[in-house]
Amino acid sequence: MKVESRIFELLTVFCFVCALVYGFLSKEAVGIVGLTLTGGLCLIIGTYFRFVARRLEERPEDNPEAEVSDGAGVIGFFSPGSYWPITVAGAVALTGLGLALWQWWLIVLAGIGLIIAVCGLVFEYHAGPEAH
Repeated sequence: MKVESRIFELLTVFCFVCALVYGFLSKEAVGIVGLTLTGGLCLIIGTYFRFVARRLEERPEDNPEAEVSDGAGVIGFFSPGSYWPITVAGAVALTGLGLALWQWWLIVLAGIGLIIAVCGLVFEYHAGPEAH
């Protein structure tokens, strides 16, 4: 994670320098604000990665002298195909449509559908105490 934090810290410096140069040359407020906020967001991500890097043990890809076999083994659990993300997207789209047209009945029904879809997505692989 140290490499990733360094990348975002360099992006932060780049965005702030670009904001200064852009502000000096163009004197246009929207671009300055956009570049400054982009630099701030990169700073947040870089700081988070730097903080997390202290807690994690070194990964094989972080070590320049690591062998390919050092990265072998179980990487983690990757979910197979699921229909819940498209259900969440559909419910969000219906909720947005209801808000845009200001149809309260559509907002309520889509909100209920959204709650059901999010719960389905979150608890898709939950195994209760009876399964252990």
